[in-house]
Amino acid sequence: MTKLLAKIGEGGRLVIPAEYRKALGVTPGDEVMLILDGQNIHISTPKQGIRRAQELVRAYIPEGRKLSEELIAERREEASRE
Repeated sequence: MTKLLAKIGEGGRLVIPAEYRKALGVTPGDEVMLILDGQNIHISTPKQGIRRAQELVRAYIPEGRKLSEELIAERREEASRE
């Protein structure tokens, strides 16, 4: 884990060093998520957040089961009843 001291600027702004932005794959104007964990702040991208959520759900879904296909089938069945 790389550590770096940074200063909080005017208006509470924090500049993320170029090396860190590159590691996260973010550029100026991109959105990032700030997660407050106790007294620590974690920075991640929405894409990383989605990937993490998918990993958490995947732990409870059997191999080969496709929830998206099940959802589409349910929606089609509902539509046919209308």
